[in-house]
Amino acid sequence: MDRRKFFRNGTLFTLGSAFLNPFETIAQHPDISTTLKGKKTKNIIVLVSDGMSSGTLNMADIYLNRKTGKGSNWLNLYRENKVNRALMDMASASSIVTDSAAASSSWGSGFRVKNGSLNIGVNGEEYLPIWQKFKKAGKMAGCVTTVPITHATPAGFCANSKSRNSQPEIAESYLKIKFDVLMGGGLQYFDSSLRSDKKDVFSAYESNGYQVVKTRNEMLATANDKPILGVFYEDGLPYTIDRENVKDLSNAVPTLAEMTQKAIDRMKNHKEGFVLQVEGGKVDWAAHANDIAGLLYDQVAFDEAIKVAIDFAEKDSNTLIIITSDHGNANPGIIYGSTSNDHFDSIQHFKHTNEWILNGFNPNSTLSQVKERIEFANGFALNDEEAKTILSYYEGLKKEDSGLYNYKNLPYKAFAEMQKSRTSVGWISMDHSADYTELAMFGPGSENLKPFIKNTDLHYFMLNAAEVENKF
Repeated sequence: MDRRKFFRNGTLFTLGSAFLNPFETIAQHPDISTTLKGKKTKNIIVLVSDGMSSGTLNMADIYLNRKTGKGSNWLNLYRENKVNRALMDMASASSIVTDSAAASSSWGSGFRVKNGSLNIGVNGEEYLPIWQKFKKAGKMAGCVTTVPITHATPAGFCANSKSRNSQPEIAESYLKIKFDVLMGGGLQYFDSSLRSDKKDVFSAYESNGYQVVKTRNEMLATANDKPILGVFYEDGLPYTIDRENVKDLSNAVPTLAEMTQKAIDRMKNHKEGFVLQVEGGKVDWAAHANDIAGLLYDQVAFDEAIKVAIDFAEKDSNTLIIITSDHGNANPGIIYGSTSNDHFDSIQHFKHTNEWILNGFNPNSTLSQVKERIEFANGFALNDEEAKTILSYYEGLKKEDSGLYNYKNLPYKAFAEMQKSRTSVGWISMDHSADYTELAMFGPGSENLKPFIKNTDLHYFMLNAAEVENKF
């Protein structure tokens, strides 16, 4: 392949030293470079923990270390020197603080776009998303997520839209491109009884040969010779900790690791290879809510999906694994104090998210009901004043409208402040932050990663690794 032709659009020449010698072996990782010598990147799996601040990554590792003595799969890759590691600047075209649409589009298009848009340039240019480029190059392509499959992060790899909120249209656009695996939430964008235009998008997929599944068991029973559309919940999937403690949910909704395994099984035998995006989307939603149980347990669920991907890549030897986040959110962390160990360990015994707890109250709830529900779910008792504060939000005296995805104005912030004295976990906000994000790579091509890159670099890195020309 003529590499001068491959880079003819000039974009890579703006990357500085990051790509001056893309085939230079990184000396500080001789074990990695020796293992990868002569290997080709046939498959790419990109795992994104949406809204994961560094504190979230830390807490998940500490939580698992103290619970199991093993730590997280992600950080064990660091401990075992199995990956190359970098920081990534995730700014968008409109702000140093990105949203998920612009963040994913920077990877999807190779250009920074304005917050809220999907692969649409600042002057209205429409960029071909990277999963479409790989489809045109002959590879299979798919996405799995714990939020709607039409949400910003998967859509950033797959679709074009002036607005990330055009999810009904995005649901239809995926079919035109014929992606091979699409799994997550978002029934409201596919089901005729839930769409405002009453279109039966499910039937359209079925008539085009898709296996349409709506439960965990149906997903596990799918054949690997036909494309899969799995939509398991009206909006985002239930949080992991709620799913684990409600039998009906655990039977009906697959885990992110299970969806990841099914997606790999569906595409792994394709002769031209495959590309797959895996998103832990509810990590972001929990951060917006300052919901420690939602955040921590969904980060652990994402970590289990990492293991599925790494296990496959180690056996396959032709798969590049990319693990990252699109931005920070709320920047939680464990706070110093003599009780920090015990307080943080108490989260191991939580049964439900703050969302589950707070959705159980109404203006007619009593103080004793508030205290009993919280003690059942979190294992600690509020005092009367704290319970009264919680109830005040349901009596019309207060309204908390902070925190994205808080459509019912639940008192997330107030309750998180009460939890802080019991968990030793604090938060700086309820929104995105401008953190440089953690980036780790395993497999062929990973040896070319430099310690600091710009978000748009990743687009060209993937094309280069797979030897796919940027001609589409």
